[in-house]
Amino acid sequence: MAVFLANSGGAWDNAKKLVEDGHHGGKGSEAHEATVIGDTVGDPFKDTAGPAINPC
Repeated sequence: MAVFLANSGGAWDNAKKLVEDGHHGGKGSEAHEATVIGDTVGDPFKDTAGPAINPC
């Protein structure tokens, strides 16, 4: 479960960065609005599940 959460959170974060670089309409587009929501969900996924994968 931790691997899924960390990977999906990273994917959502990267999707937002891709749109902000000008792909799929860039900032202000519907795609950007959707990726901002995805990033809002993805950040806690990465922050909570990521450390669980490698607790050194």
